[in-house]
Amino acid sequence: MASKADRLLFRRRLFNDAWIGTVFGTTRQRCTSGGVMVRARLEGVDDQLQKLLDVNMDEVQPRRRAREAFKEIQLGIDHILFRMPHGKLKIEEAYEVNSRGLEIFTKSWLPGSSDPPKGVICFCHGYGDTCTFFFEGTARKLASCGYGVFAMDYPGFGLSEGLHGYIPSFDQLVSDVVEHYSKIKERPEFRSLPSFLLGQSMGGAVALKVHLKQPDAWSGAILLAPMCKIADDVTPSWLVTQFLIGVANFLPKTKLVPQKDLAEMAFRDPKKVPLARYNVIAYKDKPRLRTAVELLKTTQEIEKRLEEVSLPLLILHGEADVVTDPSVSKELYEKARSPDKTLKLYKDACHALLEGEMDEVIIQVLNDIISWLDRHTSEKIKVGSPVIYYL
Repeated sequence: MASKADRLLFRRRLFNDAWIGTVFGTTRQRCTSGGVMVRARLEGVDDQLQKLLDVNMDEVQPRRRAREAFKEIQLGIDHILFRMPHGKLKIEEAYEVNSRGLEIFTKSWLPGSSDPPKGVICFCHGYGDTCTFFFEGTARKLASCGYGVFAMDYPGFGLSEGLHGYIPSFDQLVSDVVEHYSKIKERPEFRSLPSFLLGQSMGGAVALKVHLKQPDAWSGAILLAPMCKIADDVTPSWLVTQFLIGVANFLPKTKLVPQKDLAEMAFRDPKKVPLARYNVIAYKDKPRLRTAVELLKTTQEIEKRLEEVSLPLLILHGEADVVTDPSVSKELYEKARSPDKTLKLYKDACHALLEGEMDEVIIQVLNDIISWLDRHTSEKIKVGSPVIYYL
């Protein structure tokens, strides 16, 4: 049984400390007395559109209505990802019912030419993200460079069915990802192509778990600021963790109170901070208790299994990231048994490498990703020595 000191520590960490914010990167919002989220007003948005944002988005239909209303507004924001030329592309959105009976939102971006793609890229989004909005710009850039890009919203996130922001089982989430991307890779037109995982933040943990579940199925993984471990100084003690797990068994969907607003911490360029609010269907509410437990357990499992990571790796991290610890990316690089691994650390860069950095850094990160992909889709590629870059 937890001691009084441990119970006090639990409450302090549950409601005040940084570990929840570190895991989730959530932003605080105003809440009405009825518990409905009231979001900050977006610039240029009238009262009618604002009402679409101020409803309860626990279920998927309000999220889908909001996204449909804001789709063109999102693509018109002044961000480098949406200003880059991309040429003619084949872009498709669809819903598919998975084996659990959940309707999953999917999207693809393919080169406009008749030539087959160089390879297939499967995206795993972060906790406070979706497979649309900012990733739309990233996907268009990758597709314009000759790659087939595929993405999905996890159950409970974005436009997919499920209670918003709720992860009852991280392993099940990974199985949902494996199910969808396996279907894509088995299509006749893609079956012979190299395939890569692209995971960002929590999506980095998803990508690693997908690889551990399918160790020989992927040609490589690109991890941006991956969530593979919670820093030791903010990790709850074993007793506190057991107490947290016990409470989650009774109140799994209960929302916690995050301590910090990490929106500004994740974005280094202050001009880009307000733009993040236009991802109107991203989960920005308080983290749910079962979700917190699942992510904590997942990072603990991944930490123990770093040596099992064997596929070619490109790990990208900002040295000034306070959301996910760059030292953990170094540990992943050092322990992964893959002989083909690269770690790039960007000086002064924060968490959102492709969304919140200065334009020149975003372009550099994209170029680093594309260069790595081009090398790994060339028939003449030779596995080189592990390498670390400090940029």
